[in-house]
Amino acid sequence: MTTESAAAAVEATVYGYPRQGPNRELKKAVEGYWKGRVSAEALHETAAHLRRANWLQLAGAGITEVPTGDFSYYDHVLDTSVMLGAVPDRHRAAFDADALDGYFAMARGTQDAAPLEMTKWFDTNYHYLVPELGPDTRFTADSTRQVAALREALALGLGARPVLVGPVTYLLLAKPAPGVAEDFRPITLLDRLLPVYAQVLADLRAAGAEWVQLDEPALVQDRTPAELGTAARAYRELGGLPRTQRPQLLVATYFDRLGEALPVLAKAPVEGLALDFTERAAANLDDLAAAGGLPGKRLVAGVVDGRNIWINDHEKSLTTLATLLGLADRVDVAASCSLLHVPLDAGAERDIDPQIRRWLAFARQKTTEITTLARGLASGTGAIAAELAANRADLASRANSAITRDPAVRARTAAVTDSDGRRSQPYDRRAAAQRAHLGLPLLPTTTIGSFPQTAELRTARADLRAGRLDADGYDGRIEAEIREVIAFQEKTGIDVLVHGEPERNDMVQYFAEQLTGYLATQHGWVQSYGTRYVRPPVLAGDISRPEPMTVRWTAYAQSRTAKPVKGMLTGPVTMLAWSFVRDDQPLGDTARQVALALRDEVDDLEAAGTSVIQVDEPALRETLPLRAADHAAYLAWATESFRLTTSGVRPDTQIHTHMCYAEFGDIVEAIEELDADVISLEAARSHMRVADELAGAGYPREVGPGVWDIHSPRIPSAGEAAELLRRGLGAIPAERLWVNPDCGLKTRGWPETRASLEHLVEAARQVRTEIAEG
Repeated sequence: MTTESAAAAVEATVYGYPRQGPNRELKKAVEGYWKGRVSAEALHETAAHLRRANWLQLAGAGITEVPTGDFSYYDHVLDTSVMLGAVPDRHRAAFDADALDGYFAMARGTQDAAPLEMTKWFDTNYHYLVPELGPDTRFTADSTRQVAALREALALGLGARPVLVGPVTYLLLAKPAPGVAEDFRPITLLDRLLPVYAQVLADLRAAGAEWVQLDEPALVQDRTPAELGTAARAYRELGGLPRTQRPQLLVATYFDRLGEALPVLAKAPVEGLALDFTERAAANLDDLAAAGGLPGKRLVAGVVDGRNIWINDHEKSLTTLATLLGLADRVDVAASCSLLHVPLDAGAERDIDPQIRRWLAFARQKTTEITTLARGLASGTGAIAAELAANRADLASRANSAITRDPAVRARTAAVTDSDGRRSQPYDRRAAAQRAHLGLPLLPTTTIGSFPQTAELRTARADLRAGRLDADGYDGRIEAEIREVIAFQEKTGIDVLVHGEPERNDMVQYFAEQLTGYLATQHGWVQSYGTRYVRPPVLAGDISRPEPMTVRWTAYAQSRTAKPVKGMLTGPVTMLAWSFVRDDQPLGDTARQVALALRDEVDDLEAAGTSVIQVDEPALRETLPLRAADHAAYLAWATESFRLTTSGVRPDTQIHTHMCYAEFGDIVEAIEELDADVISLEAARSHMRVADELAGAGYPREVGPGVWDIHSPRIPSAGEAAELLRRGLGAIPAERLWVNPDCGLKTRGWPETRASLEHLVEAARQVRTEIAEG
């Protein structure tokens, strides 16, 4: 095919789209269903309306092939487990009785059945539900949902492409089911799984699918020769199915370079590949050329960043696309990954300066960018001359803005020395000083930070913004909440208290709104998991702290009790990872700026009498690059920024950190490099596996592996919590073991919080007694 004819065939597409709706209608409908206020029929109607609205918006923007099957009530990996019949035995009866209730039971658990484990989707802040498989797993195809979504889109007269999690990624993300040997490898089930995928593909073809997208992001990670061989076999078999039995196959990868898996997929008998060509995966361009391109295949080029919110550089993307035209039979234009990871519409952000708003591209703006690039590739740059001129002007406006550069911040950052990132005494001497100062019992109890954010608190915050409540009235409401939280913790017998964070809307946004260089959005919601949506702030310029951010409320809480109250901060890595971070300087430089601002807050907390300060870094593991070759450089600046935040305190001030819902085994050395005195981690759903990992690596510090899974409405009994503690004691000595939930309690209600924390404290007492009695 000539370059001219290839260009003429250019289409614009996306891999997925935000699910929530412009006003988070899906969240409200799902939570209403859980509470019995919304019927199943009404929930399905809301979902159908949102799907139609998404597809029509995409088509109206010029997207010629809309995705189907990406919409989910909770999680697309859970949807895949249902499609494949991989329902855990403990949920089978509930699922068979009512598929919708059974689906949500797998996600959230019930009082009698624990939910599926939840962890981060690669290096994003999206969480998926981990499939549980074993040697006895039998897969069965149920493509009802996928076929129905395709038919809905086709009935609207749209070009549509179903999107599925690919079989290799599904198995590589899965874990052994409870009771199955830990060395069981789910990838060994491939031969059993492929016929089920073949049936789903046949069903979709019969429903009218011309193409099906199979997402294989696991192949951008380091893979063994055996795993690559498995991928080759999977697509040799699926691609080898008669074309009368399957649609054309588009295998999609994203988040990083494909590397050694590129020739595997290039040689597979599939009709197309979708690759990421943004900065994080720039090597794909040279690798594709070195591999001889994709003769005879379709290439979907992800040149618009699907994970960040800055406008695209159109001229740079067109240069990449022009190069790709010579490497494939057909080149189409897309975002680098699903647009699930960005908010819906920057145009709704009326509180942001209009000039700055022109620097931003949320999902709707990205679809316009994609279609603009597709027109430019198909018809030449003259066809989009006005768009190119506007794009150049907006890029220049951002680059030259005073918002992005603060000389004082840059001078302070440049003056940092190695000694600024080291505590004044080694850990063993600090630990002795802290024990003497704090006087805590064996197995001290604490919580992670937040307490339930009640409707009354949310109303007070909204009333303050709307002017219906003055500052004094709002402060009085916050003080009353803190008094209630402190009184409850004292009555329950918790040892190290928290103030409950009633004044905070979000653990990142709260700080971002008080730091220079950040922008806050009003409607920039992004799904974290299930019905949990967050509004990541926009890190647009150099960072500094004009005044203390948390000291007032922490000091007030401490004035209400003789027990220690933890100061609660969000760490620099998480402040970056859970924001839309600037892309015009290295991440390490930005992290150092944030660390220095937080260091000022740590110092002020200590000066106000705070003896325990927790700096949360739940994003440390999730931000770890997907390729091992990139780990060392990332971990160097990540751990250095944490130490820079915390190293100015006295030896007897105890520094805590917290991490949750990630795989920690491969960053134990980095956890040690943080030089925190205590770390609390998610452990309940994973049955204390992290305690064994830390012990196996010789981790020498105090650890609080969680004994209550706070992402489920289940109330664990004291016996369950005690049993988890005993498991923890099998790895961590009692003098170094803390007792705490998995994570903060913001999303839980007060009734379950009271009961669960009472059980947690009772479990600690039981195990202390067992230890004392020997």
